[in-house]
Amino acid sequence: MKLAVVVLALAMTGCASLQDIEHSPPTLSVISGKSPQAYADCMVARLANSRKPPVIEPHHGGLRMIVAQKLSSGPAAVVIIEERSNNGSSIKLYEQSYNNPLRSKDVQNAATVCISGS
Repeated sequence: MKLAVVVLALAMTGCASLQDIEHSPPTLSVISGKSPQAYADCMVARLANSRKPPVIEPHHGGLRMIVAQKLSSGPAAVVIIEERSNNGSSIKLYEQSYNNPLRSKDVQNAATVCISGS
């Protein structure tokens, strides 16, 4: 029975679209001294061992990074990195299963480390 619940939960997590993810509450909203490109480069490096390379596209004077799920091609997270007028970036992380305590934390950990780390 427990296995059926876990399988059902995993199956349901693959159904979110980019718009669904972006309209969920952000799991991280911070400011970094890094430029949008430097922050995106850090995220790509941090996620290289656990996921496919994210899709990065221009977005409102900054970047939008679409992070793939580990086991499928659908989106797991969206990172909006906007340039600030006084240098640095404003970062918002939106995750597909933001309220699921069993979700993988590698994206959130990478986003946190990249705020000021390398």
